[in-house]
Amino acid sequence: MRREVLRPVKIALYARVSTKNKDQDPEVQLAALRAHVANRGWQIVEEFTDHGFSGSKASRPALDRLMRAAWAGQFQAVLVWRFDRFARSVKHLVTALDTFRSLHVAFISLQEQLDTSSPIGQAMFTIIGAMAQLERDIIKERVLAGLDRARSKGRRLGRPPRHRPDPVRAAALREQGLSLRAIAKHLGLPASGATAVSRVLSRAQSLATRGA
Repeated sequence: MRREVLRPVKIALYARVSTKNKDQDPEVQLAALRAHVANRGWQIVEEFTDHGFSGSKASRPALDRLMRAAWAGQFQAVLVWRFDRFARSVKHLVTALDTFRSLHVAFISLQEQLDTSSPIGQAMFTIIGAMAQLERDIIKERVLAGLDRARSKGRRLGRPPRHRPDPVRAAALREQGLSLRAIAKHLGLPASGATAVSRVLSRAQSLATRGA
């Protein structure tokens, strides 16, 4: 009976150094990642490195290429040095992990010892997702509480009402030789009201021409 030869797992490495530490060398991260891959007998497909990009940015050149390669099925797992080297927030991490899971791509963080292909890793992913949801719920509750406090103090919420110039008054003032800005000021409109006055006058003239 022939024994099946297992193929090595295809791995993509991702490393990042921030804009605040341009003197850092991503090789510090990559060396540890390569050593881990060698110890496990895996195969590195490609190394993705963002040098000089802040972790607060969701869109980074190498990270974007990595996600496209994941969709193309070029590897089976992503290996990073630490969570904060990859994701900009818990929400970003959960979204990426959810994408990887749908593509059957494992996510491995060396420092946190998380591997989503393992039962413990799956449990950790569930916990991270729950924490992200809790964070969203807390923010939502704070926003709603702030709105309630504002309403209780009689504050008007939402966008200010849009002022529409009276076309009859605007036309009468125009006939007196006033400029658009002066008409807007006379009608109590904001500084940008000259545009609204011009629009109203043009529409009134158009309607008058049709009716002639």
